[in-house]
Amino acid sequence: MGSVGFTLPWEHRISPVAREGESRVQPSELQAGQNRTGGGNPEDAALAAGCLALDMRAFEQLYRSQGARMKNLARNLLGTQSEAEDAVQETFLKVQRSIATYRGQSSFVTWVFRILVNTCHDLRRRRLRRKEQQPDEPEAQQPEPRAPGAHPSLRMALERALAELTEHQRDVFLLYEVEGFRHAEIAGMLKISETASKNTLFQAKKNLRGMLEPPPKSAAGGMP
Repeated sequence: MGSVGFTLPWEHRISPVAREGESRVQPSELQAGQNRTGGGNPEDAALAAGCLALDMRAFEQLYRSQGARMKNLARNLLGTQSEAEDAVQETFLKVQRSIATYRGQSSFVTWVFRILVNTCHDLRRRRLRRKEQQPDEPEAQQPEPRAPGAHPSLRMALERALAELTEHQRDVFLLYEVEGFRHAEIAGMLKISETASKNTLFQAKKNLRGMLEPPPKSAAGGMP
């Protein structure tokens, strides 16, 4: 892809696009010795306890507090609104079916987002298998512009660059820079160490810089 003449402000996190009625929910810190109801964050603990008791009001509250954020992440991972909605719906079904397996080793919200990320990966693999089995199928809908930015060309360039990252790098970058999760939480979601999360983010940013920053000007500045 061609280079784009801008420099991303890496010292600041990218904020997700604000949506009407959506509030940014601050992720809870993972703490050692958490119990099955989520540990240190009272709201997280109450959600976990209600869902473990199969109280449908708790599942509804989980959707109200995290649904928009989940759709935003799924759309970034999958590329389209329709697939994002499918992923979130499938995630909630999985949460209800597997709630008894929650052991409180991470916050409840972190556990739910881990299921969401894995669901997105499964949907992406299914899409790739369908494409391989039906090579003459019409081209799929292009991903919707999702990455924040003041100028459409900047957003499009960032979209293309994110698509060039490895799946692992893209996951960590989106979870940290766009969704605001901490490395401890990302480690819990992706089942990696905090150090691995930090190193992956560093590599993702390095790769994005290489794709997005303009090439250096010729030292000669004129014809050879």
